[in-house]
Amino acid sequence: MIEPFLVPERDTTERPDFQGWVLPALKNCWYLTGATSSGKSPLALAIAQRTNAEIISMDSMAIYKGMNIGTAKPTLEDQRLVPHHQLDILVPSQTYSLSEYVASTHKIAAEIHSRGRNVLICGGTPLYLKSLLRGLFLGPEADWQFRKSVEQDIQQYGAQALQERLKQVDPILAHKLHPNDHRRIIRALEVARITGQPLSHWQEQFETPAAVNDCPSIVLKIDRAWLHELINARVLRMLDQGFEQEVAGLVHSYGQLSRTAQQAVGYREMLDKLAGNTTTSEMIELIRAHTRQFARRQEIWFRGLSELKPLSTQPGIHAQQLAEQAIQFFSQHPQPYSAVSP
Repeated sequence: MIEPFLVPERDTTERPDFQGWVLPALKNCWYLTGATSSGKSPLALAIAQRTNAEIISMDSMAIYKGMNIGTAKPTLEDQRLVPHHQLDILVPSQTYSLSEYVASTHKIAAEIHSRGRNVLICGGTPLYLKSLLRGLFLGPEADWQFRKSVEQDIQQYGAQALQERLKQVDPILAHKLHPNDHRRIIRALEVARITGQPLSHWQEQFETPAAVNDCPSIVLKIDRAWLHELINARVLRMLDQGFEQEVAGLVHSYGQLSRTAQQAVGYREMLDKLAGNTTTSEMIELIRAHTRQFARRQEIWFRGLSELKPLSTQPGIHAQQLAEQAIQFFSQHPQPYSAVSP
């Protein structure tokens, strides 16, 4: 028998500032996405060079300094040809939240537009993409007293009671969250208490696809078998470029990497290899398998974003050829700050 899970009632004498809880969609920018290893970066470079654009990275791992080879970060030469943003802004021991990324990208885009240039946002982190295209619910500030009381209730009544309480308050979200995901469950209870509405209600506002004129977006479509070949080749190329030395250097410089950085595909497998838990051949196959799985998850996310216009790529097609097609699409939806160069 589970004891009742106590959650304090909301103080109805306060009037929350709902306006400050939302980051709107980032409009009047062009978006380019696709699965890992599909060729986004060279295509973005080709597009930007011909459209007076600067590139904002949409990669949750490329933000880290020193994580270059495993993230296939644009080279210094590429960055000299076209200005890139949201690269190398943190050391790998630091964390960077979704809301921080989205708010920062809004600011960077405004600065680029103020210079009379176009904005091309390129990368494959699905949650970054969705939050920029459709907006993001930040919610109220943390109520630390409430969180402390919930943590005490967990100790007294157990984690199962926490999940049962969420089912009462927000059954939709309770179905999605793992019972052991205490941090997100507590946040959901907190939002419901402060706002009087379940978190899933707030999140539903951001399920509407972006209008093509507001956020023209392209997703690269690639044959899966060919993508797997590209992934396999990329892993070997990473090792040839000194990936093992890169990861060993990060550990030497920063010690414990942040949980986010450790989760990067390729890095976690190399960390295991450096710790003596796997052999080189085992590590290679693990990176390949995990990268294929990641690409599959990306594709599932992309299918859920109906505003993305597919652009097919296949062996033998050069980035400049794909750029022609992409520019033709983007030119139909010009940004109000700068015309597409002929």
